[in-house]
Amino acid sequence: MSEDLPIVEVGPVAHGGHCVARLDGQVVFVRHALPGERVRLRVTDESSSFLRADAVEVLEASPDRVTPPCPWATTCGGCDFQHAHPVAQRRLLGDVVREQLRRLAGIDWTGEVEEVVPALGWRTRMQYTRGGDGRLGLRAHRSHDVVAIDHCRIAHSDLPDTSGAPLEAERVEAVVSSTHQHAVIADGRRVDGPRRLTERVHHRHFGVAAGGFWQVHPRAAETLVDAVMAAAELRQGDRVADLYAGVGLFSAFAAEQVGTKGHVVSVEWDRTASAEARRNLTDLPQAEVRNGATERVTRSIGSADVVVLDPPRAGAKKAVRDIVGLAPRRIVYVSCDPASLARDLARFADLGYDLRELRSFALFPMTHHVECVAVLDARSQGTSEGSGAS
Repeated sequence: MSEDLPIVEVGPVAHGGHCVARLDGQVVFVRHALPGERVRLRVTDESSSFLRADAVEVLEASPDRVTPPCPWATTCGGCDFQHAHPVAQRRLLGDVVREQLRRLAGIDWTGEVEEVVPALGWRTRMQYTRGGDGRLGLRAHRSHDVVAIDHCRIAHSDLPDTSGAPLEAERVEAVVSSTHQHAVIADGRRVDGPRRLTERVHHRHFGVAAGGFWQVHPRAAETLVDAVMAAAELRQGDRVADLYAGVGLFSAFAAEQVGTKGHVVSVEWDRTASAEARRNLTDLPQAEVRNGATERVTRSIGSADVVVLDPPRAGAKKAVRDIVGLAPRRIVYVSCDPASLARDLARFADLGYDLRELRSFALFPMTHHVECVAVLDARSQGTSEGSGAS
């Protein structure tokens, strides 16, 4: 390594898969480093307020550092923490969740990120990009450059072969379902496999469009269903609003718990996903599917005893006030982004709903992504304003 490159002491982990350091007084977000390390870095991007950099030589290593299982770990943008021991990865994710909750919502969370195995060979949906040489590969971090690989170490071993995809296709997706069905989608067009795949969660089956959304870790759907249903504490006869409901995963299990005297409204803006939800819920007459923007549909529901929401990465900020307007006794919020979750928790707190409990799951091993399930109760039920959660 060039001795002309600067050396920094690496500070704490930050949201996004990097750690924070300082170079000549300026903040640097460093990838491929760990807290407490001393590294030589190469600056990759500059702005008026901070720098981005890659650690290219480790001079003093953290005891949490391991040899990455993938030879492309420092060039491909798919993984952030292959150089960290799995236990350390979960600790880093927990530190990020804690920091975001404290800084953006004033909440002190003392929990830990829960392990979900396996850590390699888990990703059941892979998206590849065709490089200039015609081979399929994965994007480099924050770049349009394509890194050609032999195989991705976090990809599921049963994914279908993509070699038959049209050579003119720029983006190719390979999918394997929990029932061992396969599909290949090229530039949004299915070129191999069934139009609809079947996913199994506990005793129920769910139809999903081959190119539609489904959790990519094989244990994710079951893990989240168990966490959400335990958190919701549903009662026979309850009215439930399931927002951003997709193909009806949480709606189905909620409908079973509230029984035929209860009612579940499953709300999803995507028409294809809503159509799948109607098929998936046909045996549950107490479940109703509504297609449309969450904010608009939520206003028409009237009231709900429990609200479950699983919004996209940007969060539910536009719908928070409408959710509170349903006057639920409990809100169960599933989030894939701790920053947007923290902002929304602050909004809910301003409107009388406080965090009671939060669980966090390592559903995307080797990456900086983390899934959280937050439980909020109406303050009038005895939760304390601004309280922390274990």
